[in-house]
Amino acid sequence: MTDSDLTAEGFARVTDAILASVGSVIDGKPEAVRSALVCVLAEGHLLIEDVPGVGKTMLARALAASIDATVRRIQFTPDLLPGDVTGVSVFNPVEREFEFKQGAIFANIVIADEINRSSPKTQSALLEAMEEGQVTVDGRTHLLPEPFLVVATQNPLEMEGTYALPEAQRDRFMMRISMGYPDARSEALMLRQRDIVNPLDELSPVATAAQVSQLIAWARAVHVAPAIEDYAVALAHATREHPDLRLGASPRATLQLVRAAKVWAALDGRGFVIPDDITALLAPVFAHRLIPSRSAGGARARSAADAIVAILARIAASVRVPIAARQ
Repeated sequence: MTDSDLTAEGFARVTDAILASVGSVIDGKPEAVRSALVCVLAEGHLLIEDVPGVGKTMLARALAASIDATVRRIQFTPDLLPGDVTGVSVFNPVEREFEFKQGAIFANIVIADEINRSSPKTQSALLEAMEEGQVTVDGRTHLLPEPFLVVATQNPLEMEGTYALPEAQRDRFMMRISMGYPDARSEALMLRQRDIVNPLDELSPVATAAQVSQLIAWARAVHVAPAIEDYAVALAHATREHPDLRLGASPRATLQLVRAAKVWAALDGRGFVIPDDITALLAPVFAHRLIPSRSAGGARARSAADAIVAILARIAASVRVPIAARQ
């Protein structure tokens, strides 16, 4: 795709190719595939949370395989150290000085597999990288390649051997999605196809990192009316004032909600955001950042997550929608 291809048709052609490529591996989950692409083009990071065996890592690897970019996978384990992620300084006896050895985070797409099986100290090694696109080791700052995306998978908190992600870590993920179990048709198809070949082996890149950068620039130019911005702010403020929430959405969450809505609109072929784009992304962008009060949550993580989604639905129903912005 050259500069002359930066049209609505060119955008649709490449994004449709990426969606089709990933969708050929992830059967029956078009919403999850679309959400993953939204995070890429909105320059966010994606957290995929679900029980083992439903395709979390498969989605992350399929997305990486569909884009001709540098990809690294980090298997988070209890003994993983922060230096394994960011890199370390090693003394060179010949030059008699320290040299920086890059960690696994130096890639366009980083798959952080089972991120919550490592300690919070190791998880925090990603904080600077995810927010600023750089890492600082021994007082020296090293820039990460662009585009840069972390696709992390995690198991539910009630699983044995998991650690809760700190609030600051969760807030740096633009979206959290769940895969869910496949329907009967998709699961039967998976049994027939994957008994013969690994579908990931059949994938080849359908877009380059340079093309993705152009898609990002195109989506960034989508228009957001002031009324839509006010609507997003009103939703965020409602979470901060809701009696059933101990922690509401951060300003970063509001910013990322609007950025994601721009991509959502672009994928629908529009050059402007409408209220439906905002509400469609409200739960994926906000839910993982919120903490329910004791009365609203319940003891189990799953019930707390369900409670938060229900609260967001009530908030969306109570905040005035800018009708004029739909026109």
